[in-house]
Amino acid sequence: MQSSATIGEATQIRNVEIKARDPDPPRTLEAALAVGEDQGVLVQRDTYFHAVKGRLKLREIEGSAAELIAYDRADLSGPKVSVYRRVPVLDPAEMIGALGDALGVRTVVEKRRRLVLWRNVRIHLDEVARLGRFVELEAVAATSGGLEAEREKVQELRGRLGIEDDRLLIARGYAELLGA
Repeated sequence: MQSSATIGEATQIRNVEIKARDPDPPRTLEAALAVGEDQGVLVQRDTYFHAVKGRLKLREIEGSAAELIAYDRADLSGPKVSVYRRVPVLDPAEMIGALGDALGVRTVVEKRRRLVLWRNVRIHLDEVARLGRFVELEAVAATSGGLEAEREKVQELRGRLGIEDDRLLIARGYAELLGA
């Protein structure tokens, strides 16, 4: 389930998220499956473009439709708010070509993502090419109001998944970690 707010004709979604290095992938997977509902493995390719504001990527998911995602979030190591828009893309190769010509490609991130859902929180167990293993927690927020409930869910999951150590937290996204 996603919460969204309509601004003009575009829809924005917001969430509270963290990213951390996964210190023990088999244990993390076991813990995630013990609390949440397994959604399987997604093979994703994210092409990042230079953007004037925030970040812009085209996500291709093996066996699924592609989407363009524009988002903005602070580079903080702890829980942070991300505001984003997702737009379906019918022809990803042509869209990558057009956006690449107009804006330039920053980098490409390829990953295998195990997705587990828990109480409106997306648990991402990621294996990222050239970077390693990570855990992302994304608690989808209501369109208005505070974010305390989402922060509490993220904090609870950190404990359950064994990522309480703040030194494991990553402030930047995969594109930035790849040097883009």
